[in-house]
Amino acid sequence: MQNKDIKTLIQLLSRLPGLGPRSGRRAALHLIKNKDQFLNPLRETLGIVGDSVRQCAFCGNLDTTEKCYICLDDKRDHSCVCVVAEVEDLWAMERAQVFSGTYHVLGGTLSAIDGIGPDKLAIQHLINHIKTGTIKEIIIALSATLEGQTTAHYLVDRIQDFDVQVTRIAHGMPVGGELDYLDEGTISAALKARTPL
Repeated sequence: MQNKDIKTLIQLLSRLPGLGPRSGRRAALHLIKNKDQFLNPLRETLGIVGDSVRQCAFCGNLDTTEKCYICLDDKRDHSCVCVVAEVEDLWAMERAQVFSGTYHVLGGTLSAIDGIGPDKLAIQHLINHIKTGTIKEIIIALSATLEGQTTAHYLVDRIQDFDVQVTRIAHGMPVGGELDYLDEGTISAALKARTPL
């Protein structure tokens, strides 16, 4: 039987996305067995991150300053804003290194079942940003889920009265994907978003 502190560590690790009780146990054992290499540096880093990381007041990204490194970058196109649901979506876009504008993190998607309405997302903050007149294009980069689609439609309704172009990332066939392995919804989206060759 584990001691109380080890049990607490396992429970906390088990709550992390992608980990369950077994993975949490394995991670806890690995940390404990390798204190100097992993546990102590992790403890120190968690303290530093917990004290210094905050949400960017402009886009919602995470950084150690009020304005994140993306919003501070003068080489970026600040007139083009990509709207994403969560910070991890922003990071995914950045990994692809194909977008040179700025971002707006909503903090989730609309979901009546979960009680997430427009007031719980950073939608009004986006509208206020648009009202400044500095934005020329809004790219909606939300998932193709029911919640993502609902949020996208809601945003389009809220933005349509402003002089700003609204575009959306394409959905459908992934690069390297095979038709046989795709679901009907993905095939349908790919067919609707077809382009001339």
